[in-house]
Amino acid sequence: MSDHPSPAVVGEPASQTNSAVPEQMQAARAFVDKIMERCAEDRGARAALRSGLGKPLDRVPRMHAIVAPLLPTWAMDKPDVQRAYYAAASMIALLSKDQIHTAQKRFGPDATTSGRYGQSLGHTLADAVASGTRKGLRESAAETRINLLTKQSAEGLHRHLPATIRQLQGADAPIDYARLITDLRSWRRYRGDISRRWLQDFYQTRFKADRDAAQQADTEADPAPQA
Repeated sequence: MSDHPSPAVVGEPASQTNSAVPEQMQAARAFVDKIMERCAEDRGARAALRSGLGKPLDRVPRMHAIVAPLLPTWAMDKPDVQRAYYAAASMIALLSKDQIHTAQKRFGPDATTSGRYGQSLGHTLADAVASGTRKGLRESAAETRINLLTKQSAEGLHRHLPATIRQLQGADAPIDYARLITDLRSWRRYRGDISRRWLQDFYQTRFKADRDAAQQADTEADPAPQA
């Protein structure tokens, strides 16, 4: 599911959709990588970015010195795009150094496992349930979260998203912040399409995890006869 076109690329110039990874996704990945590097090296920068968590653009004065120089030039007259970048930066600043390292390996600019359009938040919530670890989310909690988020307006999504991100970070579930940026920037216009993809990714990933677990249990209960 994550390899299907994101609504974020609908209406983009042809030059942004012909490459292996769309230009808007490349920009988001480069931004996320730079923010992660800054957060890993500078505690003051992390604190400044965290100060903007869940806030609109006119209430994040400490973030501008860090985020504004990294924004794509074409985003400067697009408030929804800017807020998506600022929101991602504030949530990345919540990560520990170990979590930053894991996220960079999984979803960094050189990663090859996240697909052309990255991994949606629905997929990540399902992964957090399927992890089977002590920190993993309960399925009911993850399902409640995704159903809450997909019903929100753009403003509501920005209010509710930090709590979900904290839950995923607490479960050590790597989040594709670049994909999150592309979805957030387009939420106001394509909420229906993005919500559908998040829900489909969540339930397809959960179904696959349950099916794989059942097959594993069958194999262990009835091992193949020894040659």
